Amino acid sequence: MKIFLDANVVFSAAHREEGRVQELIALAATKQHTVMTSRHALEEARRNLEIKSRGFEKRLARFLERVVLVGEAPGAVVEWARREGLPLQDASILAAAAHAGADLLVTGDARDFGPFYGRVLRGAEVITPKRALDIVLKHAGA
Repeated sequence: MKIFLDANVVFSAAHREEGRVQELIALAATKQHTVMTSRHALEEARRNLEIKSRGFEKRLARFLERVVLVGEAPGAVVEWARREGLPLQDASILAAAAHAGADLLVTGDARDFGPFYGRVLRGAEVITPKRALDIVLKHAGA
C-alpha cells in the first residue's frame, strides 16, 4: 500500500517524539508499505516547524529516513484537483498523491479536505491519520 502524507501530518511527525503519526509510520514501514510525501508538503511542514517547534531537526531527519519524497504533479493534474474545489496549495497535495499512485492520502486538514474524507480521488482515498492507522493495523493483522 502507498500512503501519502500531507504537510500537517509531516509536521506532526517531526513536532512530537511520539503519537499516532509516528506509530503509523513505524508500523507501515515494518509491514512494507510505502510512506511518501512531496517536496512541497515537506517544505510547508518545515516552514511551520521553524515557527512553532523546537528541537524538531532530529525528529524530521528520522522521519525522512522512512519516507519516499515524490515529485510534484504535472500542471494538468493540479488543475484537475483545483476543479475538485481545493485551493491551489491543497490541490498540489492531492495532485502529488494521485500522480504518485497513492492508495491513501492522509491529512488532518479537516477545513479543506474534510468534504473529501472517505472519498477516493484518482485512486487515493482521503482519510484522517486515525483512520490511516486503523487501516494499517487491520492489514497488519491480516
